[in-house]
Amino acid sequence: MSNDIANNRSALKDFLGSVATVSGDLSNITAPPFVLAENSTVEIPQYWADHPTLFISQAAEEDAEKRALSVLKYFIGTLRNQQYSGRREKDGVKKPLNAFLGELFLGHWKDEEIGETRLVAEQVSHHPPITACYLWNDKHGVRAQGFTQQEITFSGNVNIKQKGYALLHLDRWDEDYLIPVPNIKVKGLLTGTPYPELAGEYSLISSNGYVSHLKFTGKSFLGGGQKNGLEARLYHADKPSETLYTVKGAWNGELTFKNGRTGEEIYTFNVNDLDSANIEVAHLSEQDPWESRKAWGEVISALHRGEMKRVADAKSRVEEGQRHMRDAEAARGEHWKPMFFERTEGDPVFDKLSALDPGSFTVDKTGGFWKVNREAIKTVKRPFYGDLLPTNEQIQHADRDWTTNRDSVQIDSSHREAFAAAGYSSKVSKSDSAAKEDGATKSNGPANEVTETTIEKTSVVGEPKNYTSEKQELVQGVGAPAVGELTNAQVEAFLRAKSSNVD
Repeated sequence: MSNDIANNRSALKDFLGSVATVSGDLSNITAPPFVLAENSTVEIPQYWADHPTLFISQAAEEDAEKRALSVLKYFIGTLRNQQYSGRREKDGVKKPLNAFLGELFLGHWKDEEIGETRLVAEQVSHHPPITACYLWNDKHGVRAQGFTQQEITFSGNVNIKQKGYALLHLDRWDEDYLIPVPNIKVKGLLTGTPYPELAGEYSLISSNGYVSHLKFTGKSFLGGGQKNGLEARLYHADKPSETLYTVKGAWNGELTFKNGRTGEEIYTFNVNDLDSANIEVAHLSEQDPWESRKAWGEVISALHRGEMKRVADAKSRVEEGQRHMRDAEAARGEHWKPMFFERTEGDPVFDKLSALDPGSFTVDKTGGFWKVNREAIKTVKRPFYGDLLPTNEQIQHADRDWTTNRDSVQIDSSHREAFAAAGYSSKVSKSDSAAKEDGATKSNGPANEVTETTIEKTSVVGEPKNYTSEKQELVQGVGAPAVGELTNAQVEAFLRAKSSNVD
């Protein structure tokens, strides 16, 4: 067995053992680098609209009842990709990077018929961790905003309780739809393929009076039930006993829609048949240092290469910088102010709609309600925070080139073909003195070093990203032994299946 496998196996056993001893929120526990995804939690909101046709489809529906059904279909269509985040189900899930305070993710989808659908997501709080987002398509008058706070606990499985909600607004009809964010249980760690199960009952509530009640079911402890099961019924609040439509199936597979009054099947809907559109983001050279893929660029490139020490070091630089930033703010008596969202103490639309089923929604009042600042979206331009970097450095004093976020590494010509085959391009970096003449920041290499080669991934923009909700790789499977009883063979099998640095 390689040293990597032995070291990672030991680290995973220690980590899982420590998780089992924590009785409170696990959201900010740091996972070993080798179980990390190459993305941050702030990117997850893109999966609310990576089927742009589905996102805007309800705006054209003339009938209010069918419009409510269309919104239900849209919601169901978002669930699979939110949980698996672009990964194939058979590959399981990986734990995303914990977003830092102020982290941003900006992107859009463009289509000649649909027009442009845009996304702004921001980490607006770190304690507790809260991500806010705003999605909109002006051509069709569809806009959605929401926020989620995750509270993660361990009780045989890792349980992810989501606090928050989304509001979908249709301009043409002046309607609002209050959308829940379901809780998650993650199972299957010891099989080497962790998978999410949605749990609980929720209502999707419209301002026109239509309510869709959803119930998520999974396999029971004894093996009964349907994996990823979903049942739903749509009714009007004025006649709650009259079922207008029913839905039954799997939220990650095929579902059958029926007319509740006649029992007639309307259609089947398989979420795997949906075309997922990759979000377009600015090229790394044009991104702000606070944008997610640039901020974590060194971590991501190290994960690509399986260089776990570099992952830990690069991740630590961001995290330590954030801690120093918070300490300095506390000393000045200040609080971080988000760029595109504002905290409010309440939401009248939420209060009115959630009254029809208060149990479907949980909001932590200490974390606040979060609303988009549309004026900021129109007017604020890069650079968002001037010369300040997420590492708490100033650009002119940084020890790496934040204008492109390229990682400088020493390679020889024998490795260049391998890098090219993996989708990387290389070019010789300028010497430190030459960079200074151009007004660039200091490179990682020594002064006058001209043999250093810069490696960057050439297909970053638009690639599907592989991550899912917090702590989804830290779960023990149903019926598995306690965490403290993990065998070496079980942990080694997990590492071989999930770690990019293990053969």
